[in-house]
Amino acid sequence: MFVTVDMSRLTVAAPVNKMEQVLRICSDMGCVHIEEYGNFEDGIGVGQAINSENANSVSSLLTKVRGANAHYSPNNVKGPKSASEVQELINSGFEEIVDQGLALADAVRDAEAEIESKSNQLAILKRIEPLNIPLDLLTSTDRLEVYVVESAKSKTLYNTIVQDLGKDVEVHAESNVIAIACLPTHATDVQLIMNEQNARAIQVPSGVGSPSEVIASLSKEIGKLTMSVSENSTAGDSWIASHGRDLVIMEEYLAREDAIFTAPTLCAVSNQAFAIDAWVPTSNAAMIESELSSVASHVEIEEYVNEHHHDEDDGHHHATPPIALENGDVSKPFEVLVDLVGRPKYGTIDPTILMMLTFPIFYGMILGDWGYGIIILLLAKWLGSKPFAVEPIAKNGMTILRWMGVWCIIWGIIFAEGFGFIWDGSEGATGPHIGIVADFYTWTYNTFHVPQVIGDLTGLTGLHMPFHRAVEGHGLQEYILLAVYIGVVHLFAGSVIGFINVYRAHGLTAAYFEKGSWILILIGGFMQCRNLVSGYNELFEFQLWTAFLLIGIVSLVIGLAVFEKLGWIGGIIMGPIETFGLLANTLSYLRIMAVGVSGVKIAEISITMGWQMMWGGDIISFIFGFIIFIFIQIFALGLGILSPSIHAIRLHFVEWMGKFYDGSGVIFNPLGGRTLHVEGISQSTGQ
Repeated sequence: MFVTVDMSRLTVAAPVNKMEQVLRICSDMGCVHIEEYGNFEDGIGVGQAINSENANSVSSLLTKVRGANAHYSPNNVKGPKSASEVQELINSGFEEIVDQGLALADAVRDAEAEIESKSNQLAILKRIEPLNIPLDLLTSTDRLEVYVVESAKSKTLYNTIVQDLGKDVEVHAESNVIAIACLPTHATDVQLIMNEQNARAIQVPSGVGSPSEVIASLSKEIGKLTMSVSENSTAGDSWIASHGRDLVIMEEYLAREDAIFTAPTLCAVSNQAFAIDAWVPTSNAAMIESELSSVASHVEIEEYVNEHHHDEDDGHHHATPPIALENGDVSKPFEVLVDLVGRPKYGTIDPTILMMLTFPIFYGMILGDWGYGIIILLLAKWLGSKPFAVEPIAKNGMTILRWMGVWCIIWGIIFAEGFGFIWDGSEGATGPHIGIVADFYTWTYNTFHVPQVIGDLTGLTGLHMPFHRAVEGHGLQEYILLAVYIGVVHLFAGSVIGFINVYRAHGLTAAYFEKGSWILILIGGFMQCRNLVSGYNELFEFQLWTAFLLIGIVSLVIGLAVFEKLGWIGGIIMGPIETFGLLANTLSYLRIMAVGVSGVKIAEISITMGWQMMWGGDIISFIFGFIIFIFIQIFALGLGILSPSIHAIRLHFVEWMGKFYDGSGVIFNPLGGRTLHVEGISQSTGQ
């Protein structure tokens, strides 16, 4: 759960005539990640895709299905079909059905392209229509050059050409459009004059008749094409309504089959035999060995052991397994966030569960408005009802959005904030006075207190529920302290995870100097500053925490010089610099407070400028106040969804994960992929 899935190395060898059978077993097992063969030797090379009637048929149909899916973007909201049903669908002439849909799509595309072309011609014709000259007379010939130009200085251009060339040209001007006809011998002179006046040439479309006549003809043609687009689009909508689900299912099934037929290009193949080098989850090793042993002549599975060494120590590349994550249904959606910075390195801690907890908490602490939280939940529910929501990525996104909404409501209740109003019934409350709500907050304020010991240690003795996080003396100081404490705890957890990762990979000594040094610096530096702010010690007064800090810095210098191979000069220079970087990381968590307070103030503007104006006593004030109130509320909500998300993500990806995360892992991608729409095929594990 907290670490990547344990992997084992699979080696399979069998006669060439058994290749498709072996690959199909691997695909059906759904958990065999094949490594591409690259060690070329005499007589052994990369295999070729299976060339058979079935393989060619699958490839052809897959191309068509993908084309139809790209055009229509169908969804499968009714669930999967069995593999036997899909095969029966293929045998019943599904390719002809796909051809019908593609024909409708092609008809729409062709008509739209024709409409665009004719619309461009129409726009040009409308520009030259004032000339009222037949189009065939506006076309150059061997004996006559004709120019049609557009110029803001049409009068000047007309007069210049007439004065300079006189009877050698024919000029006709209407509005800002001019037609010029001349002999080829005067073409250069005409072009020079046009360039001087910044005239823009108009490419006259071919045709016969006056521009008005051609415009009328083109308009009719565009009308017919538009009707064709409408008819074919309607027919296409009807077609996709009947066959859209089958298209989605068929693409998955055919893509899986095509992967089997093209998989030989990943294998080592000789004239008589072939070999597969692959990775499988260790938990599936016995099952895979049993299935393949009945077909292959050689099956060997060896559990991967992550040796304790730095990858660069011996100058050789050490093959590492692909990365599969194993999370429960609750935490699995948050793998989307983890994958944004790459899969974790093999054998390291998977931070998915931790992100499931901290990301929505940070988000909720920043936005902290139960009214906006309810809207976010309703937004997630509405988006979840859309056809695209059946896709895994969309499902995961909706789950994360719901978590964000829930924690926004929780923090909103703690802050007593809803839609920008303060609802606790206190003297500074801006929301309507509701007795049961005011009584609830009176009870929480008098009942829940920070224990004296913790209050003295943290300076949070004034922390109550609710606390007004944007009001000095009524919660702002506590809000600032909470942001700092959360940052320190978050960074401490990241450093501990980093310590565990390095310990597993390289041993205790490397773990201490590379990550333990950061833990000492964080603890020592934080306590040194905390004692200064609390008035216990001067900043540079030596104390126990000073020793922690100094030992940590010295250890960091050694870690950088020896284990990070920067050399002693590099370690001595970079050690103190990196220490100040940790201070910057810690202070970066103040963005929780800063962005949260700014959001509160924006919401307050909607109250002072809009809500209070609404009750000014006349209908005009009410209308204008209502418009201002709604507009600023929508703006605050939009900003509240976007900005806290960005800052919460940054705190995780940059400040926190920078302390332990190596996103260089390769995603576990088993042959055949993961089936979502086809039953009767083994599901891949640990995606």
